[in-house]
Order: sequence, then structure tokens, then C-alpha cells
Amino acid sequence: MARPRSFDRDHVVHAAERQFRSAGYAGTSVDDIGTATGLGRGSLYAAFGDKHGMLLQTMDGYLTRLERTAAEGLSGPDDGALERLHAFLLASVDGVPLADDVPGANDRAVTACFAAKMALELGTSDHDVERRAKASFAAVEASVAACVRAAQRSGDIDPEADPDAIGWLLLTVVRGVDVVGATGQDSARLTSIAETAFACLPRRRSQPAER
Repeated sequence: MARPRSFDRDHVVHAAERQFRSAGYAGTSVDDIGTATGLGRGSLYAAFGDKHGMLLQTMDGYLTRLERTAAEGLSGPDDGALERLHAFLLASVDGVPLADDVPGANDRAVTACFAAKMALELGTSDHDVERRAKASFAAVEASVAACVRAAQRSGDIDPEADPDAIGWLLLTVVRGVDVVGATGQDSARLTSIAETAFACLPRRRSQPAER
């Protein structure tokens, strides 16, 4: 009979996420993950396979958290949709949500999008990472586009605008804020970027008054 795991899997995955965030994939060894998680090589290999398997399971946990957070933050009644889009942009100033037991919430480089970080490092050479990153971006974009449609129904955004084009634009803005923030730009600059993007949304044109 196999021995039951004697560790908290979620805690281990979150610790591995922090390690990959800090050092990148190439800069992280299995021993580094062992130090971060408190597990030996044997336990790590038995639970997650090789280093690549650890990365993929870590990404899966992050992507689930990211997609849930985006859906929860952008869903709601039509008459509050524009405010939710505004909040979505402003939230990018602080980075993506970390798991509760992942340290580094005050480190802007650490709170950049993990999927984007791994996609930039590994690119199209790792199809598993590429597929996960694309799926995550598409899921977040879908939540943004749904919120744009709600704002169109409420009369706040031009009904002729393309919700998906706006969704991808705003997603690109928040990921760009990640990159700029990771280089040390202060929150005032990042907030200005978010506010400018919000101001550029195609608002509904007022109808001329009847004579």
C-alpha cells in the first residue's frame, strides 16, 4: 500500500510558484524547490514528476485562481459594469492576486502575471506552457468582454464597439502594466496608465436633443 502524502499539496504548489516567480524556470532547480517547499527530491518527484511537471501543476493552480478572480470581479448587474471595468484596470497597479501563503505581496516583480512570465521565458518552445497561457488569457478576456457587453446594455459604452476587441485591449494594458511595474515604476505612474486606458474606452455618444 502506498504511503499517504504527509504534506499540504496546495502549500507546496504555492511555494513552488513563489520560487518560479522569483528565479524563473531556467533559474530554478529541483533542489531550489525542495528548499522552498521543505520536501526532498524523492517526495517531489513522486508527487509531481520532474521539474517541468511541477511547473505545469503550479501554472494550473495559478490559472484557476486568476480566472476565478477575473470572473468574480467583472460579473454583476449591467448598471455597474463600467465601474467594474475601471476597478479591473486599477487592480493591475497592485499586480495579480497571490495565493494566501505565497509571500511577496509587496514585491511588484513577484506579483506580475505568472502565466505571462512563463510564456515570455519559454515562448513557443514549450507547447504545454503556451497552451495554458493562451487558455488563461482567453478566459480573462472573455470575462472582460462580457463586462463590456453589460456596459453597452446599460448605455455606458458605444453599442457599435467590438466587445472582444476592447477585451483584448484591456487585457493587453493590464499585462503591460505588469511589465512596466516589474521594472520599478511607481504606483502613481501605473495608476496613470490604468486611468488613461479607462478614459479611452468608447463611451456612448449622447443623442442630440429633439427640437
